[in-house]
Amino acid sequence: MATRIALVQCVKQKRDSAAPARNLYLSQLFRGLRHYAETHADAWYILSAEHGVLRPQQVVEPYERTLNTMPKRERLAWAERVQHQLLDLLPVDSEVILLAGLRYREDIELWLRNRGFPVFVPLRGLRFGEQLQRLKKAAE
Repeated sequence: MATRIALVQCVKQKRDSAAPARNLYLSQLFRGLRHYAETHADAWYILSAEHGVLRPQQVVEPYERTLNTMPKRERLAWAERVQHQLLDLLPVDSEVILLAGLRYREDIELWLRNRGFPVFVPLRGLRFGEQLQRLKKAAE
């Protein structure tokens, strides 16, 4: 049976001091994404604009970087870094649940598929409010 791995994007709203990555991000969206990952996957990681891939228990300082305002060449460099990190983290039989917006998926999703990982994007195409509703329904 395949190992289900969730990749959750970071968000802007963060604590004011260092914390385990799973607790650093404060938004309602992140809490919903984290809950979905914890209940639908065997393991999960955070796609951080600053750090690449974070383990949930990894303690990090707050930061102000986002892919949404990053120039394309910097996003490509970030994606390459994430790809190298994922090669070390993902078991070969992984199925990936990608809980991330377009900027965080754009250079990761196809790369995963090209390496034979099945990828599921449960929130694809949903607006912010629709994402929150879908996550709330999944939590029930």
